Amino acid sequence: MKILSVQPNLVEQVHEAILLEISAGKLTPGTRIIQEQIASELGVSRQPVQQALLLLRNQGLLRDAPGRGLIVAPLDPDYIRQMYEVRAVLEGLAFRKAALNNAATARTDGPALIKQGRQAVKSGQVTQLISADMAFHHFVYGLSDNLLVAPTMDAHWTYTQRVMGEVLMRDEKPRDIWDQHEDLLLSVAQGDQDAAEKKAREHIMQTANFIIDRLSSL
Repeated sequence: MKILSVQPNLVEQVHEAILLEISAGKLTPGTRIIQEQIASELGVSRQPVQQALLLLRNQGLLRDAPGRGLIVAPLDPDYIRQMYEVRAVLEGLAFRKAALNNAATARTDGPALIKQGRQAVKSGQVTQLISADMAFHHFVYGLSDNLLVAPTMDAHWTYTQRVMGEVLMRDEKPRDIWDQHEDLLLSVAQGDQDAAEKKAREHIMQTANFIIDRLSSL
């Protein structure tokens, strides 16, 4: 972990740094979290670390350890499926509204994100794969013009990053979802609300099934 500079959003930086360590498999399920060690590695005081750890606990990435302290939570297939079921509904709404409100912007700005996603697949880097996926979906959230979609999805994305990291770092050849993303973008760009929502829901649940199957085989 690199040393972080002191800024107003220091808790967010610490939260992101720990999340990246979990997503990259450096902090594996069952690993005990040592607050003092994290504070030392990041070059910050214990207070922002304590707040970030509490947030990660509330988001399901950490759980109480036997006795005292926290450990990295094991992945729960039932929780993953339920999370993706909720996410499918929200993503469907976002894609439908994006097709209704901003088809033209999808046509002009969307292809660059598809290109970035394909480049991430070629790189094979877990962090790039996750970042490209998040960038595409957040682009659509913006196109939806619904101000509640992105903040509502934040908690889901925190856990999703962890789940994606767990799968991606074990796959020699990452699953290429960018044909699906390009098809989704096309429906939005064409203003086809019904198709955009339907495809978005199917995309999310297909991803859930793949992830759960993949995790069960590890």
